Amino acid sequence: MNSELYKNVVNSSAYRASRDENVHLILTDLQLFPDLLAIAFDTADKNHYKACWILELVLEKQLHLITDHLPIFCINLSKFRNESATRAVSKICMFLSKHLTLTDLQEQQITESCFDWLISEDRKVATKAYSIRALYELGKKHNWIYPELQRILTDDYHKHSSAYKAVAREILKKIK
Repeated sequence: MNSELYKNVVNSSAYRASRDENVHLILTDLQLFPDLLAIAFDTADKNHYKACWILELVLEKQLHLITDHLPIFCINLSKFRNESATRAVSKICMFLSKHLTLTDLQEQQITESCFDWLISEDRKVATKAYSIRALYELGKKHNWIYPELQRILTDDYHKHSSAYKAVAREILKKIK
């Protein structure tokens, strides 16, 4: 583990400039990427969510970096509990479902996690919105996903914020 990277992650904040500094650090020294993953996946570390923030932005720029680490990423999806971490990870799932070829097992793991986040009472709208979008993409290949997604979005529509409702309307329109 690179102690300088860990110190940077611990000292980072939600401010975009802070996260961008760390993204730049990773992208200029790709050997740090596995260490960033290790911090993000260590859910016992109270700062793992900050690593998830950085990971999201790194992968937004260079998604292919996760390719060799996809099995570990997908296995760890169910371990995330922190809302900040889950929001970032659900967005990564959306990226993966849109832009990478995944194995059947990886698609299953992402699908299960996204449905879990979607039906969870304690997840915030951003996590749910990214999960909905990931499930929409995965539903293009797995025809059982759309009916289940449609049922959840329709049943839960009245319980949520206008932001959730906007995403739900958009996806429901696409899958009908």
